[in-house]
Amino acid sequence: MNEPSKQAKPAGRHEAIDISDFVYAATGARVRRLTMPDGTHWFPAVDVCRELGHTNSRKALADHVPEEHREILENVTGGYGLSIPAGREWRRDMNLIDLQGLILLVQACTKPSCAPFKQWVAEVVETVQREGSYTLEEAEVQPAEPGAPIAYAMPEQVAEAIVRLEAHNLQLDEELANGQRESVELQKEMLAVQRETLATQKATLAVQQAMVRALERIADRFDALTLVRAAPTGHPTTETVLADWRQRLSVTEDVWTVAVVIAPVLVESGELREPLESIAARTGLSVRRVNECLRLLRKHACIRSRGAAEDGAPVYVLNQP
Repeated sequence: MNEPSKQAKPAGRHEAIDISDFVYAATGARVRRLTMPDGTHWFPAVDVCRELGHTNSRKALADHVPEEHREILENVTGGYGLSIPAGREWRRDMNLIDLQGLILLVQACTKPSCAPFKQWVAEVVETVQREGSYTLEEAEVQPAEPGAPIAYAMPEQVAEAIVRLEAHNLQLDEELANGQRESVELQKEMLAVQRETLATQKATLAVQQAMVRALERIADRFDALTLVRAAPTGHPTTETVLADWRQRLSVTEDVWTVAVVIAPVLVESGELREPLESIAARTGLSVRRVNECLRLLRKHACIRSRGAAEDGAPVYVLNQP
């Protein structure tokens, strides 16, 4: 982010190489920059160190950048009566480096992308040592305005570094675009799979519901069949019991009278718990005669004894095979 100068640059000052291109060729990135009214440039040390691969910015500054080429943001802006830039994490205590500090950090960097710029710096130093100065070649096309500064051609190494960086960035952009397209296609495929899965789940649910209904019908039929089977086909009735008793013995009128009274009770209740006195009252026989009739029915296996009830009355049940 470039901060606009509040004062014009001193007369005669002209940058032979655009500072943005120069820093881009040196670091391989577009880093934030503060340009002061006198034309000097300052850069956040953390930005430069991150782009150059220095993991510890404080150590990198201490090892490679002298104190005269680094400063605190508040001191830099305060010297010109400027306020702290807003946004983008411009803190008062942020460490800044000037252009020379940036070049020193680049020289200490081992990234291959910095090699062309470092080779150009070495060429400049060698040329100065050999010839006493280094001058950029003038551009083929010069500004036509009267008094316009001379335009210089960008050094070949710097230009090649920028071209390579731009090509690399274009390749990265293309790879990013391809990745995004692949991601979109993958998301479409996942959506199609999800739709198919949902349709399969709906179909499975419908089948399961149909199976449940079928099982319920089967269960209902099974329950009905179980009830039918649970009812014995030969369940005795009063008529069948009396008919069976008539075949087993030649009964007298007294025995038959008792049989007619107790048979319905035995069929319906499964047992007879009536006191002898109650049977005698219902048949008009004496208690002794009722007892003899019951003994006769028990002797011919029509009924059998099952002990006595709480009140002492004898308990009888049908003697079924």
